[in-house]
Amino acid sequence: MVNLDNVRHSLAHLLAAAVLKKFPKAQLGIGPVIQDGFYYDFKLPRTLTPADLADFENEMRDLIGAELAFRGKKVKPAEAKKIFKHQPFKLDLIKDFTKEKKSLTIYRTGDVFLDLCRGGHVKNTKEINPRAFKLTHIAGAYWKGDAKNPQLQRIYGLAFAAEKELNGYLKMQEEAKKRDHKILGPALDLFAFSDLVGAGLPLWTPKGTLLRNILDDFVWELREKYGYQKVEIPHITKKDLYEKSGHWEKFQEDLFKIKTREGHLFAMKPMNCPHHTQIYARRPWSYRELPQRYANTTMCYRDEQTGELSGLSRARSFTQDDAHVFCRLPQAKEEFLKIWDIVHEFYSKFGFNLRIRVSTHDPKHPEKYLGDRKKWAFAEKMLQAIVKDKKTDTFPGVGEAAFYGPKLDFMAKDSLGREWQVATIQLDVNMPERFDLTCMNEKGKPERIVMIHAAIMGSLERFLSIIIEHYAGDFPAWLAPQQVAILPISENQKSYALAVARQTTLWANASAKPNSRKYPISWFWATRR
Repeated sequence: MVNLDNVRHSLAHLLAAAVLKKFPKAQLGIGPVIQDGFYYDFKLPRTLTPADLADFENEMRDLIGAELAFRGKKVKPAEAKKIFKHQPFKLDLIKDFTKEKKSLTIYRTGDVFLDLCRGGHVKNTKEINPRAFKLTHIAGAYWKGDAKNPQLQRIYGLAFAAEKELNGYLKMQEEAKKRDHKILGPALDLFAFSDLVGAGLPLWTPKGTLLRNILDDFVWELREKYGYQKVEIPHITKKDLYEKSGHWEKFQEDLFKIKTREGHLFAMKPMNCPHHTQIYARRPWSYRELPQRYANTTMCYRDEQTGELSGLSRARSFTQDDAHVFCRLPQAKEEFLKIWDIVHEFYSKFGFNLRIRVSTHDPKHPEKYLGDRKKWAFAEKMLQAIVKDKKTDTFPGVGEAAFYGPKLDFMAKDSLGREWQVATIQLDVNMPERFDLTCMNEKGKPERIVMIHAAIMGSLERFLSIIIEHYAGDFPAWLAPQQVAILPISENQKSYALAVARQTTLWANASAKPNSRKYPISWFWATRR
């Protein structure tokens, strides 16, 4: 069986060969494999059109039919520079790889194309199904993802083992377009965007706000049963807090910053955990008072680049249903399992089947994370013990850990078969160390505690983007912000319709159980013209 990643990588090279045939002076970027396909970046003399994609596809199929072999070999930096002397982006990569002491390899596709590449290809293009790939669209992309670098044109492609799989995926994509939350959300009068307010800053209508509140109330009901307490925090902080937590060093470019009249530098919070540490740190705690469980649904802000924004899925303002547990180490496993139960109860109401990713650090890039290797080994071992205790199937996520600790990510498939990361539970042994968080143990001595981060929906905005598309806007009755519509067909029925509306409202209020979540009944009237 042919390795599908190798097929996709080989198609990226064929795409580059096709582009060079049409634009001989094209400058080549990178062409990696991605989920369901591949892409390649180019600097070109003009902007591409859909007609260009059709030409490239035809040329790629001709190259596949020519049964070209892929051959790779290692080269020295001097030789690589000579080969790619007219390709500035390749020379930039050679410089980086040489600095990092990485070996250099080149791959030749027949006699038509040569690329700087670490490999992973088919042996011959005859192994590629010429009807099982498609170039889909063009996008802009900065070299190395840095807005200070040149902007390139990125060509995306899909590739599967069989034409039937490709057609099935394209059909699913067409259905996804119909369900696009960016279209359905405003059509259902749930949210809006305003040019005056700014991109990535959603505004919530009465219906959308009700929908958010129903979901948030549900999460709170589940948490309240396990002893969580609500807290509240400001939306800004001195930069000192983030310097202490480590966020400033890692993410200061992603923060919205505020300078006061007195010259002090503040930041709008991109997350809540450092603030919550200071609620815990307000006084000494006895081991008898732990765990302390804080819950807080609050808005956060990140300075996302305009090109990265995507409706509710990626916004500059987003709301987290955040919670943090401060506990002793022997209590951590039990607290994890409680949160696990909350997650499963919540997502069962949407018909989602969850699978678990154990997200650990990338040992090749320790500079991305806080703390030493011993702390990480300890925390990751604990997570493995928790999933073993649950006797559930998991899969690894090397490099997917938060920068302060490993986590369990819950993955859900929607009605179109797309998989999303939803809830997350994170074990943090680094932030308690940085903020010197302790409790007094049985011997009257300070004992270092651990911190558990738990988000059920994560970002309410992103979660709503998922369920709007999952249900195609047709929400279940318990979640629908409009339960009943009363529609008189003329002025003659208006007074009767109003009477029915009043009776319906009285009935709804009378039948609501004390302390239960209430779902108001919406109504409106219309006159046929």
